[in-house]
Amino acid sequence: MNMNSQISGNRKKNYIMALAFVIAGVVLDQFTKSLAAAHLKGKNPFVILDGVFELQYLENRGAAFGLFQNQHLFFFASVVLMTVAVIIFYGRVPMEKKYFFLRACAVLIMAGAYGNCIDRISHKYVIDFFYFKLINFPIFNVADIYVTAATFLLFFLILFYYKEEELERIFHSGKRCGRAD
Repeated sequence: MNMNSQISGNRKKNYIMALAFVIAGVVLDQFTKSLAAAHLKGKNPFVILDGVFELQYLENRGAAFGLFQNQHLFFFASVVLMTVAVIIFYGRVPMEKKYFFLRACAVLIMAGAYGNCIDRISHKYVIDFFYFKLINFPIFNVADIYVTAATFLLFFLILFYYKEEELERIFHSGKRCGRAD
């Protein structure tokens, strides 16, 4: 087997693994939302730490902080655009260990986007249930955790971890980065 076919095979295997992790993330998100609907809907919040953290059922028809209420077309268009952007980004990220966390961020963002998209399609709202009462933080779900954690990690990596020339390999290169470790 020549080097190019080995790199291509590693890239394909990496794409398949990424897709499997996106699916696993969506399944976990949907499972937790089904538990929230079954055990929290129509009931008083389940207090975990009094005055600090509780599980509370909420049907969110908007985005974070209640923005874009009932804007279904906006949300679907956002998921389509995000999917295209993440696929292009993922295709440009080198398949080297050094870039693992960038690829992981892409996977988490996709899992979160599709987890909430499934809710919007099936219910016309997103099920939220984690509530930090102490700081009155907006109620959120597992998909939101994926997107938020990945976004913060992505900004951290870009600002503090990767060198400029390492990022240029992704953002300013006209071709895919195919090297694999």
